[in-house]
Amino acid sequence: MIAFTRQLLLTAVSLLFVNFFAVAAAFSQDSSSRPENRPASSASPPLPASAPASDAPAAALRDLLAAACAHDEAQFEKFLTARNLESFSRLTAAARIELMKRFVLLDGAGTPSLSASPSGRPAVRCATADGAAELQLGGTDLRDNLALLPIDIRDVSDPGNPQGGDPHHILMGLVRENSSWKILSVGMLFLDLPSLEVEWDRASIGGNEQGALTDLKTIAAAIETYRKTYSRLPESLAKLGKGAKISADSAGLLDPELTGGQHNGYRFRMVIVGANNLGAPAQYALSATPAIYARTGRLSFFRDNNGKYHAGDHQGGVGHSLDPIVE
Repeated sequence: MIAFTRQLLLTAVSLLFVNFFAVAAAFSQDSSSRPENRPASSASPPLPASAPASDAPAAALRDLLAAACAHDEAQFEKFLTARNLESFSRLTAAARIELMKRFVLLDGAGTPSLSASPSGRPAVRCATADGAAELQLGGTDLRDNLALLPIDIRDVSDPGNPQGGDPHHILMGLVRENSSWKILSVGMLFLDLPSLEVEWDRASIGGNEQGALTDLKTIAAAIETYRKTYSRLPESLAKLGKGAKISADSAGLLDPELTGGQHNGYRFRMVIVGANNLGAPAQYALSATPAIYARTGRLSFFRDNNGKYHAGDHQGGVGHSLDPIVE
């Protein structure tokens, strides 16, 4: 389990938000709104499936945290504003998971369990293979279409310390949008995914490019296995995917992301070349190009029909065999 203090700092730095309302600072110090100082809530009564309208922000935040714990993108995105949702959908899968991790301060996907304090305030316990955290929600400060909720996050990984470690206090804000409550801020910072989208993509360019070259080699190895098995080349990458049974139409050699032709910010394409009526053996070329040039990658990769790999900056266009060879 990652140290809570370090992750808390990463949350503030990485999310790169703008300042929140000054009133939030005073609210975060209001002991009457803070989560109750009580042991870990594993023995607390179950939280009702539906909450009263006055508790709708707390219920929304509870469900968002549970989704973040499980890395459940479909549920998590329900609590994003329309502006943030649009950007969230464009992030790479890895970036979407990184964002959800920061809400619960745990690395791996976990199993969330919901409970409530004796006064009915909700809590979420997130248990992963490497540790556990409990997130206790305080009272809601509702101001028209804005709701402020304090959260105490405790490390409850140690079975010998069921009350958990010292809590970290975070104030979260939600905004009412189209009659639903959406996450607006974390701590003193606004959640502004459009501003972060470009920065995150640029930060991951190096990893995306290395991953694209690795994926290209993985695809080539699958094609060669297919050729040895069926004595011909697959007509498309889709033939290398999984089906109800192994066959020439579903060889089970590649994961769905690669057979679909797009993975981690790169698009992949296969072209069969070299075959003719005189019996020349068919060969193939492979390409990998950035899905969004300068954001998900700059280099275009190309595997020529001799099995050599090349890389060059083509402004997002397809590479060719004249580009420098890469290993």
